[in-house]
Amino acid sequence: MAAVVLHDLGGRKDARAWFATAARAAAESGDRQLHAWVLAREAMVPLNYGAPKAAADLAERARQAAGTAPTAAATLAAAVAARAYALTGQADQARGALADADRLSDRLAGDQREDTWLGHCERKHHVHLSHALTALGETRRARESQDRALALSSSTSSMACTLLKIDAAACAHRDGDTEQACRRATAALAALPPAYRTDLTHTRAMDLYRSIPAQHYGEPAVRQLQEVLAA
Repeated sequence: MAAVVLHDLGGRKDARAWFATAARAAAESGDRQLHAWVLAREAMVPLNYGAPKAAADLAERARQAAGTAPTAAATLAAAVAARAYALTGQADQARGALADADRLSDRLAGDQREDTWLGHCERKHHVHLSHALTALGETRRARESQDRALALSSSTSSMACTLLKIDAAACAHRDGDTEQACRRATAALAALPPAYRTDLTHTRAMDLYRSIPAQHYGEPAVRQLQEVLAA
């Protein structure tokens, strides 16, 4: 839990250290599902901070540890692997992992699909799908997951909602509306409470900005996004 919080705050180095301790303890305990969950969550550090290849390797270790039974850990591992493969341009592997994640999610028992630290609820599932599908350029499906995740999110889920809105902005850019994409991302960042303006949300928005061709940098909406990111 400490590692997850440090990840959300942008403390990458400290998060990896805590995850390493958690993974070692989980492995020594013999609890394969807990070990898989820790590895899958650890994979989200490189995934969200620019090292998707390393994330894919960790996610695959998590999938091996979890096995094929429909558990929250196995579902999470497949969803994180899908995101990592999508970001590395391995579309076939990403779609295969997405199909596995959906199949496992549909078969989860009640206690495995609860909205808890170790559960994999529908809201969390669509948050992962949103990012993977956005990276794959499947914007229609991505929007469906974004809408569903936002509908299931509470008003206090500021971080997750912001990431979903930035994904939606990235979809607009992929569909050719760069101006609207920048306006949406800027609004999402501006609406965040100061405590939630961490490296996690900044990195996701910066990924969008870097995907914009340089010839658009002089446009007002693009400049406004750049100014928010530089603040």
